[in-house]
Amino acid sequence: MDDAKVAQWLTSYVEAWRTYDAAAIGALFSEDVVYRYHPWDENDEVVRGREAIVSNWLEEPDATGSWSAEYRPWAVDGDRAVAVGATRYLTEDGEAVEREFHNVFLLRFDTDDRCKEFTELYMRAPTDRR
Repeated sequence: MDDAKVAQWLTSYVEAWRTYDAAAIGALFSEDVVYRYHPWDENDEVVRGREAIVSNWLEEPDATGSWSAEYRPWAVDGDRAVAVGATRYLTEDGEAVEREFHNVFLLRFDTDDRCKEFTELYMRAPTDRR
């Protein structure tokens, strides 16, 4: 992997999220992928396998236009990458940010540039930024 490939994967990740297209979601991940949402939580939600991830994404989709996200590679070393970015959930009218999260993704890819390990770390931004 290199920065350009990771950047393209992240763009595809956001697009798959935006469309909730099962094929697009599945294309991001290897057959035996391990996806960690909350790696240090007592009730860590680990999802294993491509089909399980697709099903998981489709269970509770975010409403179209209710969020924005941008991520970029921060470090790439062989098959491993770290990406950083932000996710913003918008008010119902789409005019303001209701919640903002700063994200770090720990990624590992297979030889087909599909993600085989995905760990999501995030922190909610303070709501009062005076």
